[in-house]
Amino acid sequence: MSAEASVGGDAADSAQSAVSQPVFHNTDDLRNRGLLGSKYVKLNVGGFLHYTTVQTLSKEDSLLWSICNGGTEVQIDSEGWVVLERCGRHFGLVLNFLRDGSVPLPEDQRELEEVLKEAQYYRVQGLIQHCLSVMQKQKDIFETVCRIPMITSAKEEQRMIASCRKPVVKLQNNRGNNKYSYTSNSDDNLLKNIELFDKLVLRFNGRVLFVKDVLGDEICCWSFYGEGRKIAEVCCTSIVYATERKQTKVEFPEARIFEETLNILIYENGRGSGPGGLHLLDSRGSGSSIGGGHSEEEGAVGGERRVRRIHVRRHIMHDERGHGQQTVYKD
Repeated sequence: MSAEASVGGDAADSAQSAVSQPVFHNTDDLRNRGLLGSKYVKLNVGGFLHYTTVQTLSKEDSLLWSICNGGTEVQIDSEGWVVLERCGRHFGLVLNFLRDGSVPLPEDQRELEEVLKEAQYYRVQGLIQHCLSVMQKQKDIFETVCRIPMITSAKEEQRMIASCRKPVVKLQNNRGNNKYSYTSNSDDNLLKNIELFDKLVLRFNGRVLFVKDVLGDEICCWSFYGEGRKIAEVCCTSIVYATERKQTKVEFPEARIFEETLNILIYENGRGSGPGGLHLLDSRGSGSSIGGGHSEEEGAVGGERRVRRIHVRRHIMHDERGHGQQTVYKD
């Protein structure tokens, strides 16, 4: 009788032990049977604990569904948590996408890229496409916004122009760099140059890189670059010899500036490197000047192309002559 009681007691203890312990104790059990027999799943993702259902994890043919059906080998701790060696910062977002089919994504570009990495790791295709779609929209918005870099140093300018694959137009304006007084119309003309710069930025946004330099030596000067080198320059300032004192005069050669901006488009997408582009640019050289300016060319060295330097007016004997009157230049 004592022997029968002992046998019955051992059977009861083993039954109670089977109920109190987790369903899966090792990886082999999980791989062979999966989690399909369970309704809930406990996930430990890099220290972040999540309690969800098998139904949620099985909504997409992802790594998480592979874990549930036993297709992927994972580790389970003594308390029954499925341990995933992954940063759990964005895992809650992955779960919410599986639950709802859509989820708000972070606006920060770096965080959005992190979410995309997690979606790619867990092979959640819906979330991957959602991230890529949002990133493309952000890129389109960024490209439509006009952003004008400000030059802070000569090295930065050289690096920016050399690395840019677009034509570059630089406006250098430094009103404080003047040892003489300005003529009566100079301030208005300086503002007109700045306004024209803004209008050109809007018109050729995405095709030409426009930069500003407020630290240079020139009061108002336009520079045009193609394929990393200077192509033309329009200087809008001159020294006026008035009756009593010298004055600085700022001109507004709108037609010439616009022409040089159109000329620089020949270097868009590398089109100016071909012989046809060079021939077209040569045919539109200093002889095709629209404004009444004075053109010079910087001497070429080693077969390099010259830089067209256009000075609207140089040393003028009299200021503010009326239209149609002859201007006298002093050599």
